[in-house]
Amino acid sequence: MAKINITHPVVSVSWLHDHLETENLVVLDGTINKVFDASQSQIPHTRLFDIKNKFSDTSAPFPSTFPSEAQFQESARALGINKDSAIVVYDDKGIYSSARVWWLFKAFGYNNVAVLNGGFPEWNKAGYSTESMKPYVGASGNFEASHKPELMRFFNDMKLVSETKSHTIIDARSEGRFKSLEAEPREGLRMGTIPNSVNLPFEDLLVDKQLIANEAIASKFKNLADKETPIVFSCGSGITACVLALGATISGYENIAVYDGSWTEWGSLVLE
Repeated sequence: MAKINITHPVVSVSWLHDHLETENLVVLDGTINKVFDASQSQIPHTRLFDIKNKFSDTSAPFPSTFPSEAQFQESARALGINKDSAIVVYDDKGIYSSARVWWLFKAFGYNNVAVLNGGFPEWNKAGYSTESMKPYVGASGNFEASHKPELMRFFNDMKLVSETKSHTIIDARSEGRFKSLEAEPREGLRMGTIPNSVNLPFEDLLVDKQLIANEAIASKFKNLADKETPIVFSCGSGITACVLALGATISGYENIAVYDGSWTEWGSLVLE
């Protein structure tokens, strides 16, 4: 099949099924903490996108820390990703860490990428074929990363944002965690909230592991920020904040960023 360019941030399993043999298509499994296991199944031709070990700064004190441009480029090339690849990323939960992979590509200047709506569960539900998990053994790619610093925010940025209220900070954690009614899952991490932030649990954008209707997503964001207001998304460790970034993008928001360290970093460094 002829090469394609993906123009929407989300694609359906039926779309992927119809385009699975496209020349420039690359399918990535972005399930966080997943390791190679030949007994597990995957969508045909999938390549494992190892967030934790290959696409994060493993020397950093916090999990899944944003990698350098050079590291991201090298790791993407090792997966055979090219400058013209059309990338579809999924995960085993439906839509969870796949959104982080999508956002990483955007943060390194690459837009020909989409999240698979419903992920692997929806693929299975549709009855499409699978294969045993396989390591990628093909040629290296020629992917070129170009860091877009405006798409990621870090600790010092967030201190200023929180103090000046220059952006709307939207926290993707559950209401219980946001309101300090539930303990944080990370051992030893205090409960709390970044000052001057508001809450939109990422799961509010999902039903049956898929995104809710576009209009419903848009209404949730409209209640929190207009499209002229710059937004930073936060969560526990920079993963589910990207689900909100995905929803905001679908809803036409453009001035958006993700706080990489999120509450794990803030709650560790700001002890109050």
